[in-house]
Amino acid sequence: MIKISEATTTPKDFELALKPEMEKPIEFLKKELLKIRTGRANPSMIENVRVQCYGSDMGIKELAAISAPDARLLVVQPWDKTVINNIEKALQTSDLGITPINDGDIIRIQLPNLSSERREEFIKILHKKLEECRIAIRNVRKEFQNAVRDAEKDKDISIDYSKKLLGNLQDITDKYIASAEDVANKKELEIKS
Repeated sequence: MIKISEATTTPKDFELALKPEMEKPIEFLKKELLKIRTGRANPSMIENVRVQCYGSDMGIKELAAISAPDARLLVVQPWDKTVINNIEKALQTSDLGITPINDGDIIRIQLPNLSSERREEFIKILHKKLEECRIAIRNVRKEFQNAVRDAEKDKDISIDYSKKLLGNLQDITDKYIASAEDVANKKELEIKS
């Protein structure tokens, strides 16, 4: 957290400390949205599905190569063929609504066309992820607001300077929330198309 004082903290320094913290929820949202299926297959949809093997819980990406040779096909090629059944079972029991086809060497996952009900489910998930991102951004804002108010209370900054920083903070927060909404809107268009 940034230590704020009028002598050492310019509004630019304040912004430089704030922006990386605001970027984190946006980047997390982008990663989460990759997992939501649109019309195109993407390895990130299944790479974090948890598989019970070797006496522990591992992600598929730790056990196999995942590729998307065409728009509606995912191929999982385990490095150790003895875990192929474990991977198949994990994919079947995941909430992705997919049916893996195991031929003994690789697992093929043919993604069905999205039904309108499934698209609506994905849009609900998308809105939930967006709201989580908004909350995370507002939490960052709250931390910085508290730092400004503490600095004002400790007489490190004046009331006018505090108001200026809080105004900048709100402007930046609004920009990042708008950015998150843009990311979500683009994904929603992908899901609907």
